[in-house]
Amino acid sequence: MLISDLSIRQPVLATMVTVSLVTLGVFSYRQLSIDQFPDVEIPVLTVQTLYPGASPESVEREVTKRIEEALNTISGVRHISSTTTEGLSTIMVEFRLGTKIANAQQDAQAKINAIRADFPADMKEPVIQRIDFNAMAVVSLAVESSTTDIKTLTSIAEKVIRKRIETVAGVGQVTLVGQARREIQILLDRKSLKSYGLTYAEVASALERENLDLPAGKLEQGRRESLVRVTGKIRSVDSFNRIIVATRNGVPIYLPMVARIVDGVEERRSASLIDGKPGLSLDVVKQSGANTVEVVDAVTKAMEEINNELPPHIRLRKVVDRSVFIRESVEDVQVTLVIGGLLTVLIVFVFLNSWRSTVITGLALPVSVISTFMVMRGLNFTLNILTLMGLSLAIGLLIDDAIVVRENIVRHLQRGADHFTAAREATSEIGLAVMATTFTIIAVFVPVAFMGGIIGRFFFQFGITVGFAVLVSLYVSFTLDPMLSSRWYDPAADPKAPRSWFGRILGRFNDQVDRLQDAIAGALGWSLNHRWAVVLLACVAVLSSFFIFDKLGSAFMPNADPGQFQASFKATPGISLDRSVEIAGEIESTIRRNPGVDYTYTTIGGNASMPINEGAIYIKLKERKTRKHYSFIKSEVRASLARFPGVQTSIVEADQGGGDVRPIQISVRGAELARLVPLSSQVLRIARQVPGAADVDTSEEQPQAEVRIAVNRKAASDLGLDLGTIASTVRGLIAGNVVSRFEDPDGDSYDVRLRLAPTDRTRQVDLLGLDLPAQGGRALVPATQVASLESGIAPSKIRRRDLMREIRVSAGTEGRSLGEVVNDVKQGATQLDLPPGYRIDYTGESEDMVESFGYVSQSLVLAIVLIYAILASQFRSFAQPFAIMLALPLSLIGVAGMLYVAKDTLNMMSMIGLILLMG
Repeated sequence: MLISDLSIRQPVLATMVTVSLVTLGVFSYRQLSIDQFPDVEIPVLTVQTLYPGASPESVEREVTKRIEEALNTISGVRHISSTTTEGLSTIMVEFRLGTKIANAQQDAQAKINAIRADFPADMKEPVIQRIDFNAMAVVSLAVESSTTDIKTLTSIAEKVIRKRIETVAGVGQVTLVGQARREIQILLDRKSLKSYGLTYAEVASALERENLDLPAGKLEQGRRESLVRVTGKIRSVDSFNRIIVATRNGVPIYLPMVARIVDGVEERRSASLIDGKPGLSLDVVKQSGANTVEVVDAVTKAMEEINNELPPHIRLRKVVDRSVFIRESVEDVQVTLVIGGLLTVLIVFVFLNSWRSTVITGLALPVSVISTFMVMRGLNFTLNILTLMGLSLAIGLLIDDAIVVRENIVRHLQRGADHFTAAREATSEIGLAVMATTFTIIAVFVPVAFMGGIIGRFFFQFGITVGFAVLVSLYVSFTLDPMLSSRWYDPAADPKAPRSWFGRILGRFNDQVDRLQDAIAGALGWSLNHRWAVVLLACVAVLSSFFIFDKLGSAFMPNADPGQFQASFKATPGISLDRSVEIAGEIESTIRRNPGVDYTYTTIGGNASMPINEGAIYIKLKERKTRKHYSFIKSEVRASLARFPGVQTSIVEADQGGGDVRPIQISVRGAELARLVPLSSQVLRIARQVPGAADVDTSEEQPQAEVRIAVNRKAASDLGLDLGTIASTVRGLIAGNVVSRFEDPDGDSYDVRLRLAPTDRTRQVDLLGLDLPAQGGRALVPATQVASLESGIAPSKIRRRDLMREIRVSAGTEGRSLGEVVNDVKQGATQLDLPPGYRIDYTGESEDMVESFGYVSQSLVLAIVLIYAILASQFRSFAQPFAIMLALPLSLIGVAGMLYVAKDTLNMMSMIGLILLMG
């Protein structure tokens, strides 16, 4: 072969090319990012729209449905789902893979702009954002103190800690959870307002106009000019006492005459607990594409520096570290890679009986693996579980070509050829066969790299990494191996050379191997004389393997022990944040009684997907050697949480992106909620009866009590009132409005909120006692003259999917595989009588599993076709490849048997392993 002959004639050139590959690989390795999985861009947009004060049903009707219908016309839309709560519409648009998300975002903005005139006047502008699943919270920090109040901790966290963390390279955002931010509250006294004849709008206007700094132009003085500025900005809380709200009969009415000024905190909508103690935490979100491990290390270093600067009674502590599992997983695979390489080299040495031959063939391992890092860096791959797993699986493949080439060279030497002739002729003699073997292996990995769907994006790096490593090993076997064999004399190649004591031991081992070969030859002879018996036995074994496969459970991914998991709880809608904190504290206390739990960290509320009646409890387990397997601890914790009546609890994997991550998601959809509720209840009952289904509950929220103010339009009109004025006044008095900003001497700005004092807005009767501005604000009339109160209930949250209302039934698994549980639920659901236009879909991990298995099956078929094409080309025959490929179905026997013995499932990893066997 040309490349082999060139390497033999030019050993320095062959060595330098190899050294260059290794050097580039080493430098590339140092620049590779470390992450758990490859970065995969999933095209998803969210549209968030505020409609202050509107009920969920009003927001759905006036905002959500209109935006959904507009966005549904965009090309490439796969699913549209939405969640509507009081005053907020959140729509998530999932596009098909390959969609340019930037173009989709522009199209979405254009569609919304086209219907802007149809929206309510007081609706806020919709905010369209891309969801970056790679930009996730990688570490959470807790601010702890036994003596400092939460308001002061919030101030320190905002002014010192957050600003310092945000400067760390790779950090994209720092979010506070459980904060109590300072707020200047102007609490109106209803009786005082009435006695002075003041309206809410007058007080709000006074606060706005009396808290300003305005430029007033320039003053020219000869050759100089000075800026003129009117200063009236309030710099201290006491200064609010000097604001004149209005003048009555020439007498100024100061703000304290109608309101109480409180330097307090804003209404809290989130809470944080660390080991049951209320506190403040910061979620650190990394930038997209940033190295998770490096970001966490940099944040940890910054945390240590901040602790040195904080007062002794305030400490910053790391409570969630997403890099731990990444480090452990990558380290496990790296150790496996090294051990696999060492064992491979050892076995080669034992069978070749020569350390020189072992070194020559063994060089293919480091050269191939290290050189692959160069390609990984060039393609922006990362060191993740899949790329390292690919290299681990390829260890045995990387040395195959070198062994075959070296053995043939030794055979030529034993026949009396000189080193140069043996190296050249032996390599040329089997060159085509070695190439065919290598390309057969590559033919297996290429379909894996180019699978469709999300799973294909994840395994792209896996397939390309292994494919290139195998190609480098082929290069080494055709260059470095023959070159070293031609130059490096090996005494072991001469059967007459004296043998050392260790060589004699290996000789006895080889004698035993020879006897084993003789036994195999005997078995082969018997098989050839009893062909039908062997064929029948093989057929029975293959059919038995299919029977075993049918008995195996199925799952999306194999079980692991990440050393952490998450418990979620959902209490009755409408409860206060304080009550949610009490419930969370009780749940945390129960969880920490488990001896395998190290500590707990809880977040409550904080965003639209998690209201204040819901919380997520992060559970960190102790070191593996000191506890049970995490699956047992999960079961124990799940059982212990069953004692909380009225509170829905569930155990899920530690979630990095928010939301319900239970593997089974059943979407029950239709037009009318009245029909969906009983239908979803039947699905819920079926799922709860399936063995192995755990934490089964529904997304249907308990209706929340509400008080409706019914306006008499005729009476309001007679008094010069309109519905908008009534609604805005009531909202301002009850919920309050931010009417101005207060800037302290340090330059920090805080909200100034105007509302009624708590004593005037706690009972229903207080609503009827509200005074409304009539006749253009010239008179005040009580609300009883134009409105009445009605008590009722309303949904607290409305879910929709693909333009229809949805109730979702979610479940986990315990003791059975995901596939078995889903199949039983599906079988039970087929007995339901669905009304026309209503449907049941299975989403979540179960949907991903079915979709991914389909893509893997396609890759398996394509791999078999490519293998046949390569073998047929090599043997120049259409029939001979079938004789070799008959080994493919026989490999299923061992796969099925080992999975059954190990009590494992048929999952993505085991199916990828099955495809690799085809090579």
